[in-house]
Amino acid sequence: MDERPIGIFDSGVGGLSVWREMVRALPHEEMLYFADQAHVPYGPRPAAQIRSFCETITRWLLGQGCKAVVVACNTASAAALKHLRDTFPGVPVIGMEPAVKPAAALTRAGVVGILATPTTFQGRLFQATAGRHASGVRLVNQVCDGLAEHVERGDPDDPRTLALLDRYLGAVLDQGADVVVLACTHYPFLMEAIRRRCGPGVTVIDPAPAIARHLAHTLRARRMLASLDSPAQSRFCTSGDAAPLEQFLVSHGLALAPQVASVALPEGDSALA
Repeated sequence: MDERPIGIFDSGVGGLSVWREMVRALPHEEMLYFADQAHVPYGPRPAAQIRSFCETITRWLLGQGCKAVVVACNTASAAALKHLRDTFPGVPVIGMEPAVKPAAALTRAGVVGILATPTTFQGRLFQATAGRHASGVRLVNQVCDGLAEHVERGDPDDPRTLALLDRYLGAVLDQGADVVVLACTHYPFLMEAIRRRCGPGVTVIDPAPAIARHLAHTLRARRMLASLDSPAQSRFCTSGDAAPLEQFLVSHGLALAPQVASVALPEGDSALA
């Protein structure tokens, strides 16, 4: 048994969509969530800069005693997952992978829409996954500029958010997609609006439950699960102001009275500026 916490991080609140699935899959595990809100959004940033952020955060999480790290951000996974695994070879590092394989298996029309940031599409992880699993399927890769920022601000029902979402989904659905993959962890917080816009004939895939199952399998295989009588709790930290993360957790029913700490990580590299 291993009672150490699991570390999980994202550029902001998006990774909470993965965290909640981790809590469901691993109810006895302590978790430490870090939101890099001083640098959100990651989407428009250069890959080298994102890697630098991710390495700094991972070092901090390991310094807090975490036994595993979940990169709950598609953009960060695309830019830094291999780098993190190479840098911390003894640590299980789980990242977000585009759900191209299940989407290709589910589509009847042979057209799959992927909603993501530019860095996700440009990363080798997406290109390799698409190359392996999208044979005979047309992928409609839709860059959703600004959408994660609207979620970050906590306004999923704002007319401007919905107008942006409608534009991006419309571009995918107009090309005949009958499966839509949410390849950004912020987007599941718009799930109700997405399903309403897509209608019953379109399958919407949130990869978060599969990531949580993969984490559980990895910890079980390595005999790193916490004991069943372990008191499950989650701690939340941010590199920005604590109030917005606290408010998001409460307003989305994720935590009743969360304690959020503001943490200043060492910059260590000019790329972190």
